[in-house]
Formats: sequence, C-alpha cells, structure tokens
Amino acid sequence: DRERIKEVLMGADMVFIAAGMGGGTGTGAAPVIAEVAKELGILTVAVVTKPFSFEGKKRLAFAEQGIEELSKHVDSLITIPNEKLLKVLGRGITLLEAFASANDVLKNAVQGIAELITRPGMINVDFADVRTVMSEMGHAMMGSGVARGEDRAEE
Repeated sequence: DRERIKEVLMGADMVFIAAGMGGGTGTGAAPVIAEVAKELGILTVAVVTKPFSFEGKKRLAFAEQGIEELSKHVDSLITIPNEKLLKVLGRGITLLEAFASANDVLKNAVQGIAELITRPGMINVDFADVRTVMSEMGHAMMGSGVARGEDRAEE
C-alpha cells in the first residue's frame, strides 16, 4: 500500500533499502518503496543481493529485472552478487551459512554508510556530505577489509 509506505517514510532524511532480489518480496516491494521515497525527496540508497547460481537462472533473470526497475528510483544502488561470496567462503559451506553470510554483507554495507554519519572518525562526514556524494550517484561499489598483525595495512 503506497499510502502506508508514505506514512512510514514521512519525515525521513535518508532511507536504506536492503533486499534480496529474485523472489517476490524484495523484487516487488523494493522499487515501490524507493519510488515513494524519491517522491518525498528522501535520499534513497539500496543495497541488494543477486541470487546464488544454485537458485536458478529464472530467479537470476527476475532479480536483474527488479534491479533494473529499482535503479530508476534510487540515488545509489549497491549490488552484491551472492555468487562471489561463495568464492570467498568456499563451496563447503552449508546453505544456511551462505544465506547468513549474504545477510551479513547487506547489514555491514548499510551499517558502514550509516556510521560515516553517526560516528566521529579520522574524517568527519555529516549528512550533507553523504547526500552530496550519494545523490544521483547511480550504481556504486563498496569494499571492506579486516587485517591484523604488523603488516596489516599492506596485507
């Protein structure tokens, strides 16, 4: 219901849409939520996952259609191909571990952007800075890394 979505979003400065694409809920709802948010002038960032290959070509094609539609209504779109996670995690992981890892990547992407604004750090960034960078950005990429030890910056 577009009116209910509008009520919930009213007054927000920024909206994150995190969705797994390829099924009915994320693929169907995410573009509608994004469209309503844009109509309200809200900075809208979507972080979505594409299906694993074992989910089938039909689901991947549906996801790609949904991502294309979503891209018309967001300021920035970060797409995470789940298949690349398998390369990092290894093929020996369970189905539940694979989906849990995909959820963690979504959460960390949203959390990382939010913390740019809310946590003081070496580089102080406020909402106006984030709006400037992310509005009208289109497709975006995001990376992160964790290392320990003496040569951690080089590793």
